[in-house]
Amino acid sequence: MNDLIVRLENVTKIYHTGEKVHALDQLSLEIKRGETVALMGVSGSGKSTLLNLICGLDVPTEGHIYFEGVDLSSLNDNESTRLRREKIGIIFQTFNLLPTLSALENVALTLRLQGNSKKKSDARAKEMLECVGLSHRLSHLPDEMSGGERQRIAIARALVFNPPLLLADEPTGNLDSQTGESILELLINLHRQFGTTIVIVTHNELAAAHCQRRITMRDGRIVKDEVHRQEQP
Repeated sequence: MNDLIVRLENVTKIYHTGEKVHALDQLSLEIKRGETVALMGVSGSGKSTLLNLICGLDVPTEGHIYFEGVDLSSLNDNESTRLRREKIGIIFQTFNLLPTLSALENVALTLRLQGNSKKKSDARAKEMLECVGLSHRLSHLPDEMSGGERQRIAIARALVFNPPLLLADEPTGNLDSQTGESILELLINLHRQFGTTIVIVTHNELAAAHCQRRITMRDGRIVKDEVHRQEQP
């Protein structure tokens, strides 16, 4: 099996918002299976745009993006949605939990949308919530929990279907430093447990320190790509 999970070839993304903005400029990148990668850079450097392109939420103006060898431009809307639903877990800075659903229901919903039975979905969701330390919060609504707990639910939801790739957009951006540290440690522990490839968009040095590889972006280009640390056995 190819050890590359994501490959970008000369990808350019241009937005027309009154003026021509190059969000990404002839960017090429390879991400291997099992890597933990921090995408760093100031606001407007292209980090979030890159994340949206990798998961198919947006399309490049030029160039090609491959996920597990498949050119994303060859997929129609339904196929792109199915790819995210079955292959790519996404963690948002704002959690994006449904307020009227319990922790268990929020996590199980992903599996229900894949066509799994309620019994199977609930059992797997409970198992995943136990992995993130929330077995005592199964029936609670998001508004009844702290920001850190809501982010743990979001992590459980993103990983409940064992995706080969997890994308996290500023996962600690709305959390205090102590809670953010615990969330980062949780992500790395889950990476060790499940072998999921993780790409984290961040401007937080602490977040980057938890990743094996650090990619720094500026003006839509990669200006530095370095192995930050090796995974400990």
